[in-house]
Amino acid sequence: MVASLPGQPFGGGTGGAASRLAAVADFDLAIVGTGSGNSLLTEQFVGKRVAIVESGTFGGTCLNVGCIPTKMYVYAADVARTVEHAARFGIDARIDAVRWPDIRDRIFGRIDPISEAGRRYRESSDDVTLFNGEARFTGPNTLRISAGEHAGSQFSADQIVIAAGGRPVIPEVVATAGVPYVTSDTVMRLDRVPERLAILGGGYIGAEFAHVFSALGSRVSLVARSLRLLRHLDSEISDRFTQIAATRWDLHLGVDVEKFTGDDGGIRLDFTDGSCVEADLLLVATGRMPNTDRLDVDAAGIEILSDGRISTDCYGRTGVEGIWALGDISSDFQLKHVANHEARVISHNLAFPHDLRQFDHRYVPSAVFTDPQIASVGMTEDAVRAAGLDYVAATQSYGDTAYGWAMEDTTGICKLIADPHSGLLLGAHLMGYQSSNLIQPLIQAMSLGQRVPDVARGQYWIHPALMEVVENALLKLGLNAP
Repeated sequence: MVASLPGQPFGGGTGGAASRLAAVADFDLAIVGTGSGNSLLTEQFVGKRVAIVESGTFGGTCLNVGCIPTKMYVYAADVARTVEHAARFGIDARIDAVRWPDIRDRIFGRIDPISEAGRRYRESSDDVTLFNGEARFTGPNTLRISAGEHAGSQFSADQIVIAAGGRPVIPEVVATAGVPYVTSDTVMRLDRVPERLAILGGGYIGAEFAHVFSALGSRVSLVARSLRLLRHLDSEISDRFTQIAATRWDLHLGVDVEKFTGDDGGIRLDFTDGSCVEADLLLVATGRMPNTDRLDVDAAGIEILSDGRISTDCYGRTGVEGIWALGDISSDFQLKHVANHEARVISHNLAFPHDLRQFDHRYVPSAVFTDPQIASVGMTEDAVRAAGLDYVAATQSYGDTAYGWAMEDTTGICKLIADPHSGLLLGAHLMGYQSSNLIQPLIQAMSLGQRVPDVARGQYWIHPALMEVVENALLKLGLNAP
């Protein structure tokens, strides 16, 4: 989660509220977590007594161990892949060396100061008291800091927003094996690129790090229980990506790990089918879980769903008056742009309780920054079929457009699904270069109710830009204007 940058309109005094912890007994608002929760404070909260609690690095997951540093690594990996494939364009090039420490230090040399500046900014505010530690509920509107610098501090708040995020899931078979491993929280701070990397997990985290480390010099073995990678995606995209991945990485799909053995000198994964993988480093990328178990939410009477998330309504309210939740700890979507949206909605609802706004989760897009890049919004074809809806679908290859010829692209596609009666898009699924950008006009069309023929022919499409992939896919749907 991205920290708020210094200079935002709220607070900014020099009184140092953190030095007055012992004198503060209660607050108007308490925020647990400094990812998107830190962006709640707008000018509407000037003069309010606010407590912010952070148990880890200031700024949350996205800024420090999530989407921002990973995508900075992905860009370096993309550059390496460009050099690797330059010969097919008549340009002979080679990679003389991958300076991993320089890549790492460029990334965190930019990120770490942002985190620290965000912390200093909040600590210097006259309106905000920053508690460094782990918050736990002791009642419906009271919190106690159970660990960290301010352990033992306790306070109450009229309104509490829980934005405490999540953390990597560690399967029991790994946790009990006693072998060393890294997660997405720690792998980016390594001192060197491992020669052999084993990745446990076939989801987006595994796919992104497989791209990064394979492009920068590791021999990657990717292990997953499912037969397809990224199986949450449209099955056509998932199938195609799995086929591509099999040509680049050592895949072990549809297998269970029987045991893990090894130490800092090397790791071995033995599978139930008798095969095995040996590696220098194990990356566990089997998903993330909400941090609700670290908050003692039962003491506040907060309802928890079966998957551990906090239950909220469409306004962000829990079932306990005055307690709200947002982001990975409560949302169906572990996405920064969703957490930011929910923070904006809750910020408004706190400031204007008689004019509540609802979350808008109708068309939530996502992207996987692997190689090739993947972006998706709306329903998959499987979901449309399961719902019994009438639909038309069309797939346009990158390689059948002029810019695709320039790229010598053989794998990129844009798949669209639409309602033939209303002319509205039901889903969009892209795999290929810059798909996270190409999908944006399709997100706009779905969000604003724009019909396929209007989007396809109601505007100019620059020729021969790659965006013609989207234009041609829209035309292939065959939905004509009345």
